Amino acid sequence: MDVRERIQRLRQKMAEMNMDAYVIPSSDPHMSEYVAPRWQSRKWLSGFTGSAGTLVITRDTGGLWTDGRYFIQAEEQLKGTGIKLFKMGMPGVPDYIEWLKQSLPENSRIGICGEVFPASRVREMENKLSQKRINIIKEYDLVDDIWEDRPSAPSEPVFNHDVAFAGLTAARKLSKVREEMAKKGVNYHLICSLDDIAWLYNIRGSDVAYNPVAMAHALVSDTRAWLFIDRSKVSDEVRSTLEDNGVTVEDYARVYDYLAKLKANDKILLDPDRTNSWLYDAITGECIKVEDTNITTRLKAVKNEVEIENLKKAHISDGVAMVKFLYWLDCNLGKQKITEITVAEKLEEFRRQQENFIGPSFATIAAYKDHAAMMHYQATDETCYELDQEGMLLIDSGGQYLGGTTDITRTIILGSITDVQRRDFTLVLKGHINLAKARMLYGVTGSNVDILARLPIWEVGIDYKCGTGHGVGYFLNVHEGPQRMSQVPNTVKLEKGMIITNEPGIYIEGQYGIRTENEMLVVEDCETEFGEFIKFEPVTYCPIDLDGIDADLLSDDEKIWLNDYHEMVYRILSPFLEEDEREWLRNETRSI
Repeated sequence: MDVRERIQRLRQKMAEMNMDAYVIPSSDPHMSEYVAPRWQSRKWLSGFTGSAGTLVITRDTGGLWTDGRYFIQAEEQLKGTGIKLFKMGMPGVPDYIEWLKQSLPENSRIGICGEVFPASRVREMENKLSQKRINIIKEYDLVDDIWEDRPSAPSEPVFNHDVAFAGLTAARKLSKVREEMAKKGVNYHLICSLDDIAWLYNIRGSDVAYNPVAMAHALVSDTRAWLFIDRSKVSDEVRSTLEDNGVTVEDYARVYDYLAKLKANDKILLDPDRTNSWLYDAITGECIKVEDTNITTRLKAVKNEVEIENLKKAHISDGVAMVKFLYWLDCNLGKQKITEITVAEKLEEFRRQQENFIGPSFATIAAYKDHAAMMHYQATDETCYELDQEGMLLIDSGGQYLGGTTDITRTIILGSITDVQRRDFTLVLKGHINLAKARMLYGVTGSNVDILARLPIWEVGIDYKCGTGHGVGYFLNVHEGPQRMSQVPNTVKLEKGMIITNEPGIYIEGQYGIRTENEMLVVEDCETEFGEFIKFEPVTYCPIDLDGIDADLLSDDEKIWLNDYHEMVYRILSPFLEEDEREWLRNETRSI
């Protein structure tokens, strides 16, 4: 079936169930950003392959809502499907709930699968649509009825993440969680987000591509803890370690039974943004629900000393792989055929030579020329370009190491570029440096400082339609909350020990894209009579291409930052390189 045929079959099921619309999100039962193939229903139905988006199908029309990262990609992939693109965040564009409210008559019926919708979103839909007496039917997964060869749930084994890397045992982490539970006056905590569970119990898996997590739920009481998982995934060794740390392993679906048995005097903490609607409704009505961010989300965001030491080692390994790759590219460009796919494969080859490397942390974005204007472009055999000795190549990539997760973007100058491209490359660098060298009063949030990276770009009337930075997991998801840098307001303070990316960019549709990204560690700076100050320490070690810079556009302070950064890169990486690679790196990190 093509997209139109799939949508037609869905409409037939909707008619059978007397539904006027059906809504398909991008998530799985754990509200994950990246999901296993079984839950890629929105992708299967619409043909749009981006990681974020919501598809709405009515009896006679369809729409897809996605954010600025995917506008160009979605426009292309939705051609001929009959699905209209709604560009989220743009003036005059309603969100899909408001659109449904405007489009559907009173007493309409909207279907969703409550297992893949967060309880908070379902509640929002019910509240907003109740004004027109529109009913939400959340019991049915209609996609399952029409997806004949739908993949099964993943069944890969889990493994222990050794305390030598984790820094704390699961028992010690549970103790910290219970301390916070006591402060909140709850005796149970339901945790559904996969990275939180993996961090808490010091386990890792491979149920989701690039994210070392396993499909599971966790329930923590003031005296006991449970892991609900497909028990065939859990070896005797892993089970023994969990039990030694006070964790009981139960079947995945039994979480519903446990929630249904809570008593009237029990209080359970849960995150309604990370708990699916079916689970939320399974909690007995007598039990008191306390809604807040998962305790583990904030705990794991602040890396401990062992994690920080290990993640710096992981970034050194990753920097070595990057430099070896860039040296190889410099030596071979123009001498052999190199495509965007070759770039991704060769970079992974160099990473696999590094100690404790497990795999990529996301699908490598290797985007040449105008492909780089699509922020999350993925090369295929049909679309990939062959590289030439001109223009710019954007590479956004990362690795999963036992001691950390890396995420780095470099824009590489392959040959001649225009004056405007050089200006834009330099403006992106100025924004990056402006944020990287900031001194901040403790208490600031990512939305407070996001503007620092945008100002040089705004000054020429350009903006990028995405955030400036995101948290990064520790051998976990490459996108991790609760901290982030974005124009969207948030209240999460930047804390010592947090990791966050710094990745401003410029994207000119049909022409080129530029991004420079480092991971940064939040560290103490100084204390004055006005308060405590914090700053960022870069933990990504890789040269920024000097051939793209118009030095006349950089201030003296910006040149000092860049020279200091490059001197650090050379000092840290050079001991791990061959002589010819060291000579190449010395030139790439020369002072300007």
